[in-house]
Amino acid sequence: MSDTEKQPTPPEAESAPPETASTEPTAAEVLAAVKAAAGDTAEAVAPEVSVESLQAQLNEANDAFLRAKADVENARRRADDEIQKARKFAVEGFAESLLPVIDSLEAALTVEQNTIEQMREGVAATQKQLLSALERNKVTQINPPSGEKFNPHQHQAISVVPAEQAPNTVVTVLQKGYLIADRVLRPALVTVTAPK
Repeated sequence: MSDTEKQPTPPEAESAPPETASTEPTAAEVLAAVKAAAGDTAEAVAPEVSVESLQAQLNEANDAFLRAKADVENARRRADDEIQKARKFAVEGFAESLLPVIDSLEAALTVEQNTIEQMREGVAATQKQLLSALERNKVTQINPPSGEKFNPHQHQAISVVPAEQAPNTVVTVLQKGYLIADRVLRPALVTVTAPK
C-alpha cells in the first residue's frame, strides 16, 4: 500500500481528547458525599420535638387567642354601654339649667294677690333666667335688626313689603329664631323689602 492510499481517520477519532486519569469526582460520588454529610448534620442539628411540647404550645396560643377575643368583646360592650348612657342622659345638663326657671314659675303661682306690675317683673326675671339657661347650653336667638341683609339660612321671609331700605333686607321680625351651636333650630320669621 502506498503513502497516498492511507485510509482517512474518522472525525470522531480526531476530536476525542486523549484519555487521561480524571481527578474530578463522578456525580454518583458527589451525591453519596452529600447524602452522608446531610445525614450526619441532620442528626446533629434536628432538636427532639415531642408531640406533647407541640400540644402545649398550641394550647398556649389558643388560650392567648381566647383572652384577646374576650378583651375585644368586653371593650365593645363597655363602649356600647357608654354610648347608651350618653344618649339617655344627653339632656341632663340642659334640664338642670332649666330647674331654676321652673322654681320661679311655681313661686309666682303660689302668690295669691299680685299686681300687674309684680307679675310683669316676675315674668321678666323668669324670661331672663330662661334665656341664660339656653345660652349656657349654646342655644342663641336669631333676632336680626331692621335693615340687616336677608339670610336664607337663618331667616324665613313671610312677606315682601315696599320700603325705603335697600332691597332684600329685613324690615321687621315677626318671630325670633334660634340656633343651637351653629345649626338653625328654628329660622326667624321676617318681612323683607321688595326689590326695586
